[in-house]
Amino acid sequence: MATEYNSGYTDAQSVNNNGESSFTFKDINLFFSPNPVTKDISTVSDAQAIKRSVRNLVLLNPGEKPFHPEIGTGIRGAMFENFTPIILSNLRTKIKDTIDRYEPRVTLTSINFGVEEQNLDNNTLACTISFIIKNTPNRLEEVEVLLKRIR
Repeated sequence: MATEYNSGYTDAQSVNNNGESSFTFKDINLFFSPNPVTKDISTVSDAQAIKRSVRNLVLLNPGEKPFHPEIGTGIRGAMFENFTPIILSNLRTKIKDTIDRYEPRVTLTSINFGVEEQNLDNNTLACTISFIIKNTPNRLEEVEVLLKRIR
């Protein structure tokens, strides 16, 4: 079986309802855009809901989630470090552990840091997370996260 490849950065901001799985994963749209018909907050489903969940887990710092201070990667603390292979390995381990522990709907396949996309002067690093949704095993999904300092 051929594996489909789906780029996740722009795809995670759209809405899709695929018929490949027997389950439908739904979440609210964090952009809080209204549904044009019901005027209620729109929802995202299936792959986009999972992609947003993965992106949120990566960008979450420990202690930011109410009542669950253990959830988060804490990778923002590494934004003022020099991006050596050891730092990148530690970041990769933190991301892998967090996704494996708190996102049971995916099987992580790879975490890559874009070496050519690193902007060391601005403490910016591009991270690409590839995974397979357990309910649809023939599709390789990908989420791109731009790690950058906030201030």
